[in-house]
Amino acid sequence: MGGTARLCNNNPGNGIKQVFSGRIIPVSIDCVMIIRSIFMSLFVIVGALSVGGTVWGQTETFSSPEVEYTFEVPNERWKMTVKPSSTTPNVEFVFGDRNDGHLAVRRVNMPSRGVLSDLIKDEEQRLLFLNSFVAGKEEPFGGFLNGTIFNFEFVRAGRQMAGRFYFLRSGENHVYVLRFTGFRDSMRSIRNQTDLIARTFNVRKQ
Repeated sequence: MGGTARLCNNNPGNGIKQVFSGRIIPVSIDCVMIIRSIFMSLFVIVGALSVGGTVWGQTETFSSPEVEYTFEVPNERWKMTVKPSSTTPNVEFVFGDRNDGHLAVRRVNMPSRGVLSDLIKDEEQRLLFLNSFVAGKEEPFGGFLNGTIFNFEFVRAGRQMAGRFYFLRSGENHVYVLRFTGFRDSMRSIRNQTDLIARTFNVRKQ
């Protein structure tokens, strides 16, 4: 601050005046620009640290010759537990522990004139068996692929759980479903990360 103060006082006559503790203190334009720059830098740092546990935007890219899609993995706590193969294209990740966050990627075929809302209704019917299942709101979503998010809550072993399914359409006949589930509080805390994974999900051109 001492260096900044000296720089700020280099040429106060060409600047503006601020009132501090009832006194009028000249402040140079250079000083104003320096202070503004400091605050903007702090704002960027805080914003980077607040993105759901993602530090400094460090991500890894998931890709495999066995599947046609890729996406960004925003945190090293995400570990792949199911790898795709030539016979099974399924991919699954967990966020440290399965209950803290679980991702399953599935591809669903859909008629060329089908709509996502029908697919979501079919998925909801399969979820009705979950204990204390409650359907939540649907949200439009956009990234490399556009689609809809289906939110819901349920209870497992006495714990409040939540699901956040991303239905992302690729072309006329394919929909990729990113199924995230976990403890309700944990799902809220990593929502920025699940959104990032879905936003960066993309299908390679054949």
